[in-house]
Amino acid sequence: MTTNSTPNPTVPAPEQRLRMDGLAPDYYKAMIAVDRASRQGLDPVLAELVKVHASMINGCAFCIDMHATDARKNGEQDHRLVSLPAWRETPWFTARERAALALTESVTLLTQGHVPDAVYDEAAAHFEPAELAQLIALIATINAWNRIGVSTRMSPAAK
Repeated sequence: MTTNSTPNPTVPAPEQRLRMDGLAPDYYKAMIAVDRASRQGLDPVLAELVKVHASMINGCAFCIDMHATDARKNGEQDHRLVSLPAWRETPWFTARERAALALTESVTLLTQGHVPDAVYDEAAAHFEPAELAQLIALIATINAWNRIGVSTRMSPAAK
């Protein structure tokens, strides 16, 4: 058995392929503006739950780290964040949050049945039309960010 002088050795992050902010600056600035607009009128805690959940589905480590950190800053609890992949099996998400999480899954996983009427109708029962439109905008936006993060290999900073 070998020992290492560091108690928790880590592996280096994958090398980032390219930096969108420097190579496509106008697009990147537009994405930041779209992101800001997509959050308007939504509860910040709910917005971060949606962003973390979509990012977990898409496997975007950078976005998972960023939005879990933001969620905690907004008062979210760790046990809820770590259980997002199994939200249906837990008692600590409200009916409104569950509707948002189900919609997040359906919009994120479009090729697996699109957005079924039952999922949309449940979300519509918990969100006013303008708020539902913002929620869909938020889900679409985090999915775009996830695709940028995964394809360019953005990694969270070491902690």
